[in-house]
Amino acid sequence: MTDSNKFKIRNQKENNIEILFLSGYLDAHTAPELEAAIENLINQGRNKIVVSFAKLDYISSAGLGVFMAFIEDIRSKGGDIKLSNMQAKVFSVFDLLGFPLLFEIFDNEREAIMKFSNSKDTDNVD
Repeated sequence: MTDSNKFKIRNQKENNIEILFLSGYLDAHTAPELEAAIENLINQGRNKIVVSFAKLDYISSAGLGVFMAFIEDIRSKGGDIKLSNMQAKVFSVFDLLGFPLLFEIFDNEREAIMKFSNSKDTDNVD
């Protein structure tokens, strides 16, 4: 595996939203890194997550499984995972498995952030 294929996650916070920028290859070997990153956010009560795929070159079924593993828990806590910036080859894998029915997919992270900002449950205090 070359350095360009190496999987990386970069975090950025914007108000109450976490943005994860993925790059490289997300497969069975690297999926645990993403799993740990999302689990860490959930443990901190950070349940509004945007994932940017702009620099992700490849995703396997193990990578897709990470999103499925957390989505129900995150939504039960009033949050969501929104996906953005997918290259055509990555989107085709998501599309083939019906993920656009389960996850909102945006052209860029700004649109995904705005969707959180426009949702009725954002910043509600009980």
